[in-house]
Order: sequence, then structure tokens, then C-alpha cells
Amino acid sequence: MSNWALIIYCGLITYLTRFSMIALIKKEMFNDRIREVLSYVPSAIFPAIIFPAIFLDNSGSILIEDNSKIMAALIATLIGIVSRSIIATIFSGLASYWFLIFVV
Repeated sequence: MSNWALIIYCGLITYLTRFSMIALIKKEMFNDRIREVLSYVPSAIFPAIIFPAIFLDNSGSILIEDNSKIMAALIATLIGIVSRSIIATIFSGLASYWFLIFVV
């Protein structure tokens, strides 16, 4: 079996297993309590994704001093709380980070 055939085969298997969970499970199967618990999953996973990007440097050690990412994250959090807009939060975080690394 060639490498390309193996890559395509693995991709199809991965796609079908993930698609089956989305397409075959009916939303009516979950009661209100399970839906409520599952609604917190994105909020629980988000810090695990964001923490390394903000607090760790390229070598994997924690960088607190002179870290412009922390200030940009705080500004974006404040804008997000005030505006309740994802787009405003993203743009304010990016703009403040770029300002801090290029201007200050």
C-alpha cells in the first residue's frame, strides 16, 4: 500500500468516526441536564488552549515579566466583558498586542 493510499484511508476513517457522532446522534437523546453540562465544555477547553500561548515562551518556560501578551489578553478580556462581541475582543487583543510589541 502506498503512502498516499494510507493517508487517504486514515483520513476517511477519521472523518467518518467524527461525522458519525455529529450526524447520527439525535439531540433529543440528551436531557436538559446533559445539555447544560455540555454547554460548559467550550468554556472549560478555552483556557487550556490560550494559557500556553500567553504565558509560555518558545522554550516552554513561564514568562511573566515583560510579557506583552499578558497585557493584550487583559485588554481583550476587558473589551470582551464590556462589548460582549467576539469580533471586538479579537480585534482589540490583536491591536493592543501589535501596539505593545511594535510601538512601545
